[in-house]
Amino acid sequence: MNSLLYKGYTARIDFSDEDDCFIGHIVGIKDVIGFHGETVRELKNAFYEAVDDYNEACEAIGKKPQKPYSGNLMLRIPPEVHAAVATAAQVHGVSINQWASNALLRESAL
Repeated sequence: MNSLLYKGYTARIDFSDEDDCFIGHIVGIKDVIGFHGETVRELKNAFYEAVDDYNEACEAIGKKPQKPYSGNLMLRIPPEVHAAVATAAQVHGVSINQWASNALLRESAL
């Protein structure tokens, strides 16, 4: 995956053949923040500047900047999966939330 990370914000990166440059968009928030650069260095600098400008603009107008994710995740799973997860969590001596967080972290390869 082509992405960048800065101050908790993640950007998806694409290449535009039409414009002959890299195009980036911050993901995970409703506000639309884009940036571009012809080189990787330009792209990274534009991303950092876009995040900093976004946070500064929010502060200037008294708006709380959106954060990519709240940390809450609702899942709908079959009862038998719920039971298996609860059992696995008990066996490992942790809560279902901690067990699921550990499993998701392993799968996401962070």
